[in-house]
Amino acid sequence: MAVAAENQSQPPQNDLPYVLILKPPAAFSIFGDHFFHSPKFQFLKAFESPLPLSQFLLTHAQSVQAILTSASGSVTADTIRLLPHLGLVVTTSQGINHIDCSECRRRGIAVAGAGTIFSTDCADSAVGLLLDVLRKVSAANRYVKQGLWSSQGNYPLGNKLGGKQVGIVGLGSIGTEVAKRLEAFRCSISYNSRSKKPSVPYTFYPNVVELAVNCDALIICCALTDETHHLIGKEVLSALGKDGVIINIARGPIIDEKELVQCLIKREIRGAGLDVFEHEPDVPVELLALDNVVMSPHNAVCTTESLEELRKTVVGNFEAFYSNEPLLTPVPLDDLPHLSGGLT
Repeated sequence: MAVAAENQSQPPQNDLPYVLILKPPAAFSIFGDHFFHSPKFQFLKAFESPLPLSQFLLTHAQSVQAILTSASGSVTADTIRLLPHLGLVVTTSQGINHIDCSECRRRGIAVAGAGTIFSTDCADSAVGLLLDVLRKVSAANRYVKQGLWSSQGNYPLGNKLGGKQVGIVGLGSIGTEVAKRLEAFRCSISYNSRSKKPSVPYTFYPNVVELAVNCDALIICCALTDETHHLIGKEVLSALGKDGVIINIARGPIIDEKELVQCLIKREIRGAGLDVFEHEPDVPVELLALDNVVMSPHNAVCTTESLEELRKTVVGNFEAFYSNEPLLTPVPLDDLPHLSGGLT
């Protein structure tokens, strides 16, 4: 058995440089592990080895120069310290809260992400969830499919999106795309961000509670950091009020999920559109029976088209690294907030 374990831990025998994968990205389950194939590097799959991760890393420490990860795969300081020749971490996600960027910065390790590939898909989903909650599309769909239209009459009317006051938490690439779409609905847009953006015409609120007071809907688009963990709690939800709607396509732990569930059950806010959750893939059972909640399984970030663009970007970043060329989508590490280790 020891010999078998040792053999399974051995990388392929050729001269291509190694890219370590700690946990398979979601694209592997959809398209297979050939999805990010390149003739310029090969994958070293820790998840296929029977060895404990620390032992596997020690075995291959001298040969690993790069890591491929995703939002569900944590790259910790402990992992990084076991790899003396590590020079690059590439993530398939737009968020980077699962990577210890402070340790990467300290070690001079480059980080590359998905860039803005998923921004338009996320924005489309955010507006779609908002429309669904306001117009009760999913709830009305269930009403018809359950045969209730003929027996109980017309379904209750929803509310229009046009002209609503919408607050965006995090006016980065995703938040900006959301704002562009909402302008077409003649919405009044305001935002909260790390700093005021002089180039945009929207009203800036330095405090999220104040933003919520002045909104009909709040859309969460910010990164998960220590500062934004549970940023949306009881105080913000109360400020949003009984006619308010909250949409989250960012990261689950940005919202205090227990507080949100209670507010929805008690109808202290109008409704919620949620693509992300605090303890994925587990979803609070209380939400399953609520018609004022629309949910999706953390898939707002991408479509088949954007995954193909992601493939080209991921492969391009590794090929650039091994060719000593500039990365396609480098993440600046000099001005990052302290990123939370919580995974979603």
